[in-house]
Amino acid sequence: MDYRIREILVEEYSLLEDFLYEAIFVPEGMAAPPRSIIRQPELQVYLKDFGKKKGDAGLVAEAGEKMAGAVWVRIMNDYGHVDDMTPSFAISLYKEFRGLGIGTALMKEMLYLLKHQGYKQASLAVQKANYAVNMYKKVGFTILHENAEEYIMVTQL
Repeated sequence: MDYRIREILVEEYSLLEDFLYEAIFVPEGMAAPPRSIIRQPELQVYLKDFGKKKGDAGLVAEAGEKMAGAVWVRIMNDYGHVDDMTPSFAISLYKEFRGLGIGTALMKEMLYLLKHQGYKQASLAVQKANYAVNMYKKVGFTILHENAEEYIMVTQL
């Protein structure tokens, strides 16, 4: 599949709401939560005033005329928070674009960008049952901490 990765435009920041909802892992056989879940404070940290804080960065993938996915980072006190010098990842793709290598390409491009901005590491949180764990490992993330449900992963840049 042909796609291109580029920096997210300011006028596209509102798309991050859709991608945040798409990023919510729903185990097989479970019902998806209502879209209003993204209004919870622990999820709003990924969106509120995006682009206004030092370290906010986002990329999108376009397949033809359609938006396929997004990856964005910021230094925030989220599920994947490690310290106040480490950007945390959020990434998702619309279902029809999953499993095609686009997510891996988005991750690699963002890691390259962060390295060239001078960051030493990046982090993320992921549910243990999420198939994306393997992709994160492939692009260099390792498990730093874990609890019953999720891994906190980091990668050195």
